[in-house]
Amino acid sequence: MRSIDKATNLSYHLPDRHSIFLVRYSLFTRSHLVTEMTQHIDKFDLEDRLVSFSVSITDIAESLPDTRLGSHIAGQLLRAGTSPASNYGEAQGAESRRDFIHKMKISLKELREVYVWLKIVRRKNLINGIEIEKLINENNELISIFVASIATAQRNMRALGISNNEQGIKK
Repeated sequence: MRSIDKATNLSYHLPDRHSIFLVRYSLFTRSHLVTEMTQHIDKFDLEDRLVSFSVSITDIAESLPDTRLGSHIAGQLLRAGTSPASNYGEAQGAESRRDFIHKMKISLKELREVYVWLKIVRRKNLINGIEIEKLINENNELISIFVASIATAQRNMRALGISNNEQGIKK
């Protein structure tokens, strides 16, 4: 007896080798299509952007000169520059809207700190200007995304009638 899975339109029991080939081919092309779609979506995936940003920060930190200043800035960049990705991950698993906003604000705060450290690196000419400019631009874009996301989350909370105290926002 054959049954058809309505979601995939494939049969549960395959009577011959030809059908097995078709199912395997169908699954391959579907997974290939999903991979292509995922690669396209990844360009806009905030978590992936934050991870890439963190990796770039580690590269910059590693390439700073081995001086007192270079070591100090490298340490600060590593702490502040790698934290937004993990804090964003925590925000995705937030226990409440208030918790989500709080974790997003922590990420934003760290991104703003990184911005200042990158400006110091640029002014001191510690790294190639093109590399640092690209990173500063990405940092600015990420800051803008977080500012907009936080504002939207707060606006949505107000629309639901949740007070400032329940939001955890100081007046």
